[in-house]
Amino acid sequence: MYFFDVRDGNPNGDPDAGNLPRVDAETGMGLVTDVCLKRKVRNYVQVAKGCAEGFDIFVKEKAVLNNLIDASYDIPTVKEKKDEGDKREAARSVMCQKYYDVRTFGAVMSTGKNAGQVRGPIQLTFARSIDPITSMEHSITRMAVATDAESKKQSGDNRTMGRKSTVPYGLYVCHGFISANLAKQTGFNADDLSIFWEALKNMFDNDRSAARGLMSAQKLIVFRHDSELGNAPANKLFDLVKVEKNPETVARSFADYKITIDRNSLPTGITIEEIL
Repeated sequence: MYFFDVRDGNPNGDPDAGNLPRVDAETGMGLVTDVCLKRKVRNYVQVAKGCAEGFDIFVKEKAVLNNLIDASYDIPTVKEKKDEGDKREAARSVMCQKYYDVRTFGAVMSTGKNAGQVRGPIQLTFARSIDPITSMEHSITRMAVATDAESKKQSGDNRTMGRKSTVPYGLYVCHGFISANLAKQTGFNADDLSIFWEALKNMFDNDRSAARGLMSAQKLIVFRHDSELGNAPANKLFDLVKVEKNPETVARSFADYKITIDRNSLPTGITIEEIL
């Protein structure tokens, strides 16, 4: 369970709704997509590792994915394969070895020369706010115009008006899952997991934007199973974590919440790590 918050910012705008903060229309709870969070992880790994061998990023800005897939077929271990199925599996293995995000989150790589599909060992849910959020809109002023035509329309000065949407405060929680069996298939290892935890702790500090306000990682709770197949259902473990808000205040900081873990009800074979 990964807790993060936003103050006076837009954590994940919806382009189909004028870039307003995403919200559950029925409950008013704020939403942040898994794609948004994985993007931040990718960006952090790209900066932290500098696209070093084994830590390149497949889905990154300005990448032409088919070209990257096709390049895997130029590797000698792939070229030497005669059967198309063998070539595809060899190319898939090359892509997993080369790209951190492929072996972590998976990828569909059948759009080029076909390197198959990879189901990643790490899967994330949408993050959902603990309480309903309030989406606020603010008028902003720009002391300039973009074109001569706009300038001629203005009377007096060159001011143009705009709007900015923010959430005054919201605490969000995302649930994640790591499959040991899928990790074996993609080559995801302990070092990869270590940098993933590092990314969750630090990625907001490397992704600052005026539009996103103050976003901060607040808590990361990990349930470790003794068995590869799991020692307890994930939902039962998540239920052990309780979040309570101070009823006497309007939440405006993480200090207005209290997170507790019922360790006495922890099933056999499960250990808890509070990484953050």
